[in-house]
Amino acid sequence: MTSRSSALRKSPPRKTGSKKAAAAKASAIKADKLPEWNLSDLYSAIDAPEVTRDLDRLDSECVAFENDYKGKLAAQAAAEGGGLWLSGAVKRYEAIDDLAGRLSSYAGLIHAGDSVDPVISKFYGDVSERLTNASVHLLFFALELNRVDDALIEAAMRTPELAHYRPWIEDLRKDKPYQLEDRVEQLFHEKSQSGYAAWNRLFDQTISALRFKVSGKELAIEPTLNLLQDRDGAKRKAAAEALAKTFKANERTFALVTNTLAKDKEISDRWRGFKDVADSRHLNNRVEREVVDALVEAVRAAYPTLSHRYYRLKAGWFKKKKLAHWDRNAPLPFAATGAIPWGDAKNMVLSAYRGFSPDMATIAERFFTDRWIDAPVRPGKAPGAFSHPTTPSAHPYVLMNYQGKPRDVMTLAHELGHGVHQVLAAKNGALMAPTPLTLAETASVFGEMLTFRRLLAETKSGKQRQALLAGKVEDMINTVVRQIAFYTFERAVHTERKNGELTASRIGEIWLSVQGESLGPAIDIRPGYENFWMYIPHFIHSPFYVYAYAFGDCLVNSLYGAYEHAQSGFAERYLAMLAAGGTKHYSELLKPFGLDAKDPRFWNGGLSVISGMIDELEAMD
Repeated sequence: MTSRSSALRKSPPRKTGSKKAAAAKASAIKADKLPEWNLSDLYSAIDAPEVTRDLDRLDSECVAFENDYKGKLAAQAAAEGGGLWLSGAVKRYEAIDDLAGRLSSYAGLIHAGDSVDPVISKFYGDVSERLTNASVHLLFFALELNRVDDALIEAAMRTPELAHYRPWIEDLRKDKPYQLEDRVEQLFHEKSQSGYAAWNRLFDQTISALRFKVSGKELAIEPTLNLLQDRDGAKRKAAAEALAKTFKANERTFALVTNTLAKDKEISDRWRGFKDVADSRHLNNRVEREVVDALVEAVRAAYPTLSHRYYRLKAGWFKKKKLAHWDRNAPLPFAATGAIPWGDAKNMVLSAYRGFSPDMATIAERFFTDRWIDAPVRPGKAPGAFSHPTTPSAHPYVLMNYQGKPRDVMTLAHELGHGVHQVLAAKNGALMAPTPLTLAETASVFGEMLTFRRLLAETKSGKQRQALLAGKVEDMINTVVRQIAFYTFERAVHTERKNGELTASRIGEIWLSVQGESLGPAIDIRPGYENFWMYIPHFIHSPFYVYAYAFGDCLVNSLYGAYEHAQSGFAERYLAMLAAGGTKHYSELLKPFGLDAKDPRFWNGGLSVISGMIDELEAMD
């Protein structure tokens, strides 16, 4: 779900290859027929009669559900056969959730494919509104279920049919202390369409419509950000200056969106009784605050031995004392040149997956053969990358913006990891397939690690091995250090927002403070970088999501260590962990691997893997 940066080649380059060879490779990327997803597995078109049919069906089923069950849960739970009756209600609720998921996924995906088309935008808005209105009739169910006495629920769950849903029911009851009176919950729910959902949509449409003037060309955000990984330093600088100029021209809009969403969250948190700005996210992730705090503390303490040390090394490779901020992700001088064709990227990832588990590769291959991937860069398309699980009765879809960069190959490995996870977890049904963020990034980061290790093993050139290793370190720094810096930034913004609005200038000051701390003295932060917080979608769509990346990376470092020392059966245990979806707490899922995230040594162990790679790079110099 986020862009990755790494240096990557399948084999060492020819030393002779000149600009002609590089130009030929670049032309091959342009000529590549990149796949576009086939959304007809959901619906054939936005005006398809099936869309209208399912929206109408959703309306009627939600109303019927409310009529059949509202006000009856406690009495029926206490009656003879209450468990069987409740299981019937939960099954109907799950079926409605699956139908709603199909509609919302289609609207969201088609909007992500083109968020500036007014017809698509209207469709997306109309479907979202219909879904919100229909789901008002379902609000009572979780609230009422949580008010049933603990002993009654426990007795009812002795019925096998209801026992199947125990993980979902137990998770649901963790929300009980933060529930509000039914009519207040309904008001929050209905107002979301004109509240945070509307501001999210404004952000998406604004960021997709922005244009950045680079060397006389008007570019959208994705190709402009891509230039920050260009080999030409002048192009990197021009892209950074274009980003800074356009962000500055739009800073009032982005500051207003940020302030409004932070205030909206503060109101919701205050009414529900959350004490800390991130507590609602921790609850949603089913992770303890002290575990996240330990992760953040460990990463921030490691900044000097990780990012500060690596960027000092990188500056030396460029024969400089400091690197300008636009050179932070620059390709290394000794890294292989040329773009990577789509077919090569596909083969790299699938072969790495197949080497670990043929079953895993078989699932990943369906994303290519069945057109579950949308890869080209298009005007109006959402930037970045994601894998959307849609709903268990369908399948996931991957969006990315493939431009032949080494980081794009790692992004493909990352998103296919998500996709495999989502396919495996789908068997748990709409209520228990979703995975908490504590484990949501595990499969994706593990997929990257498999791809990296495979390529490293196949690379014979010393310099290209160094480039690969450096690229992986950069990737890990972007995943761990940068995401914890993002989390620190969010905490500061949301905390300060409680005392009043923040100007764009003040938000920029906070941004520069946390970036300076995390990047270290070898990165020269130039004017204009103060507004680079504006384009990060996670701040808008999923406040405090970002620590999940660091959680996942450190966890995967430990998990991969267990894999390297495992005798046999690791792949089977790993796929079983993914297939569990949301049916088990992360601590229970890690037990078969001998891992415990509550152990303070756990995080330092994961970070030591990154530090060890930097040790190797220092030894190569």
